[in-house]
Amino acid sequence: MSTASPPRTRRTRFFTRVAAVLAALAVPVSGLVALAGPAQAATSATATYTKVSDWGTGFEGKWTVKNTGDTTINSWAVEWDYPAGTSVTSAWDADVTSSGTHWTGKNKSWNGTLAPGASISFGFNGAGSGAPSGCKINGGSCTGGPTQPGDNPPSAPGAPTASGITETSLTLNWAAATDDKGVKNYDVYRNGAKVATVTGTSRAETGLTKGTTYSYHVIARDTIDQTGPASGTLSVTTAGGTVDPPLPGGPVKLGYFIEWGSYARNYHVKNLVTSGTASKITHINFAFGNVQNGGCTIGDSYADYEKAYTADQSVDGVADTWDQPLRGHFNQLRKLKKQYPHIKILWSFGGWTWSGGFPQAAANPTAFANSCYNLVEDPRWADVFDGIDLDWEYPNACGLSCDTSGPAAFKNMMQAMRARFGQNNLVTAAITADASSGGKIDAADYGGAAQYIDFYNVMTYDFFGAWAAQGPTAPHSPLTSYSGIPQQGFNSAEAIAKLKSKGIPGSKLNLGIGFYGRGWTGVTQATPGGSATGPAPGTYEQGIEDYKVLKSSCPATGTIAGTAYAKCGSNWWSYDTPATVASKMAWAKQQGLRGAFYWEFSGDTTNGELANAVHTGLQ
Repeated sequence: MSTASPPRTRRTRFFTRVAAVLAALAVPVSGLVALAGPAQAATSATATYTKVSDWGTGFEGKWTVKNTGDTTINSWAVEWDYPAGTSVTSAWDADVTSSGTHWTGKNKSWNGTLAPGASISFGFNGAGSGAPSGCKINGGSCTGGPTQPGDNPPSAPGAPTASGITETSLTLNWAAATDDKGVKNYDVYRNGAKVATVTGTSRAETGLTKGTTYSYHVIARDTIDQTGPASGTLSVTTAGGTVDPPLPGGPVKLGYFIEWGSYARNYHVKNLVTSGTASKITHINFAFGNVQNGGCTIGDSYADYEKAYTADQSVDGVADTWDQPLRGHFNQLRKLKKQYPHIKILWSFGGWTWSGGFPQAAANPTAFANSCYNLVEDPRWADVFDGIDLDWEYPNACGLSCDTSGPAAFKNMMQAMRARFGQNNLVTAAITADASSGGKIDAADYGGAAQYIDFYNVMTYDFFGAWAAQGPTAPHSPLTSYSGIPQQGFNSAEAIAKLKSKGIPGSKLNLGIGFYGRGWTGVTQATPGGSATGPAPGTYEQGIEDYKVLKSSCPATGTIAGTAYAKCGSNWWSYDTPATVASKMAWAKQQGLRGAFYWEFSGDTTNGELANAVHTGLQ
């Protein structure tokens, strides 16, 4: 949950090939030089391009060369242009070189000869989202004619709509995509997985489960199977099913209070009062306790319970004395609860930096739960806390470190926590929002663990950021998918839909909001999808800045997928504003969610603009 750390949603992809083939065929593209001119007549060959796969941050492409003449070709060279920001990173079955944005693929010593009618293919991995243009084969048109207009991938289809919704079926319809040479068909995706390829602009879905929310998007293919950007996402719930009970105590409005905020940020519990936020929240997650040696431990004893507060810093205006048994944040939280008895406070353990201790703890969940209970219920501060929150990033997956404890580890841990903390304490967890196929939601049994928890805080932010230093620029907290999104499954709607599909009711899910923005520098394009040179400067860390700073230093210039973005100078930022928070809260209510939470209080303005937007939006 700590935003002063690398992202939670970053995924690394590896492609493996037979070692001998790699050694012979794969070539680096750095420091390459242009090739000599081709040796064959232009009209004797054609070249066609296919995008074999696309994983958001990169793709696999393939060129197929065919001898369409009457005589044997002894060598071939394919040339094309990519827009700035798109490049070849490795290739096989050809020597691929570049001069600026112009690329050339030349045959190897063993595959240059093509008899009449014969063909050969070479492939490559690339970065960026551009399509090839200006194709030439041996100096002439790739189509075998005098000119080559190029063959661009299709546009995004319109976002699907649903009609005829029953308990087990519905009909999808969408507006057609466009393409310079024609659209061949459409791939239909349900909850991030492809379920059909159709030639028209509709799809009848059957065999669904009643009372279940599904997420759909569509991708078009052209006549050479190039795929375009995804459509917008539709979230739709089938009829019937169990109706979620009314939310106990009303909607959750939870904020994270960070123990280190009292240092450089000079943010204290009293700020919750002076900003007006204390009256507009229902829960506080105090972050973070550590996870070490199989147990829960104190994160920062000085900030937590040793620091002496002066009268002007204290919630009630009374200074701490040198001999009082409890000081620091814990005593200030105790004073806050006295003034605002409706607020429930949970002690959150783990986070991005301290999740490395969870695998050892999960090996003996009963001992871990006992350790955490004994610390949370320590007599010195037992009255401060109303339960425990676990922020494991990530079970059976990778965050700052990787876990291989298996998909059942998280469920077993939450079961042990509920057994030890009982029904009178809250037991919650912050969980991933990676809804990509085979992603982090799929890695752990969040559905099975849901029976033991009061609610999940779904971390629907940090989807994109300047850890991808060259971009493309993208909102870090998109509510829905959009045309050109760098990674399918990285948005709130698909995350919530996937969690619901695993049997978790909306009444146990809170939508996450970031009280900060993420940004790039070296950006010339105002709209999302532009290239960059690195992270934008920030007060505490490059690439990240509080909302209270950005609202004035780089005011929003547009909105995409429910999130604001802004370009000021060469810097590009995305962040939530009171207006986008209001729209997200309306969506959360429509989805029947338990409420919302945010990271974290100190990023808000002194009058609590964003906290007020959450509060008002959930009324």
